[in-house]
Amino acid sequence: MRIVVAIAISLCMLASSAQSQTSKDQGAIQIMRSGSQPSRQAPAENFTGSVRVDPLFQVNAPSRASGSLVTFEPGARTAWHAHPLGQILIVTAGVGRVQRWGDPVEEIRQGDVVWIPPGQKHWHGAAPSSSMAHIAILEQLDGKVVDWMEKVSDAQYSAPVHADDSNANAGAKPRPSQGAIGDFAPKLAELTDDVLYGDIWERPQLSKRDRSLVTVAALIALNRPEQLRSHLIMARKNGVTQQELVETITHLAFYCGWPNAVNAIGVAKEVFGEK
Repeated sequence: MRIVVAIAISLCMLASSAQSQTSKDQGAIQIMRSGSQPSRQAPAENFTGSVRVDPLFQVNAPSRASGSLVTFEPGARTAWHAHPLGQILIVTAGVGRVQRWGDPVEEIRQGDVVWIPPGQKHWHGAAPSSSMAHIAILEQLDGKVVDWMEKVSDAQYSAPVHADDSNANAGAKPRPSQGAIGDFAPKLAELTDDVLYGDIWERPQLSKRDRSLVTVAALIALNRPEQLRSHLIMARKNGVTQQELVETITHLAFYCGWPNAVNAIGVAKEVFGEK
């Protein structure tokens, strides 16, 4: 009899402990470590081009929200689709495009936040010559987060990008080289703006991100810190991350010398330290 009572008491204590532990876990802070969730290629039936999806967080009741980091290679994009409760896009790198059905194509860049209202047919993806990454946050409605539709055609994707008022005002300002050296060397400024930035940097064979890495590497090898700063600013806008740049400089130290690498690190630290 004593054995039976002891077993019963032990079972009760175990059940109580398990219930207490479960209750404690439900209220605990959860940390999803970077790289702990498998990355996957986006399904070809809903995307055009190379697109990678990295899950960030799943729906955790009573919340209905989930989020993913989506990386588009140049020219890649979603199909037309809509979300029952809308979607938020936070552009983390590169240059992309977004369009609502019936509206012009809009350009989006690193740091932009895009709100897509519920039920609106739209698409989003990278620009033709630049990759783009964004965090996508959306909510479930009765278990559904998206309605996929037809793919975006090449003609739709290649439609002219809408120039908003801020871009129009910017167009009235002197072009980069004209403002810097145009009054002293107008022809050099014209060639720089028209040939280098107007032609070479717009060629689709390399993305602007890759062109930035090539240019930055050349300036580091030549030890040109006075020109490196402006190109590091451009590289950051074109999607080059701080980690990628530091790794590039570390690699170049073995080929172009420690003094060049140390000088480059000093300039990079200033540029990437600016908000």
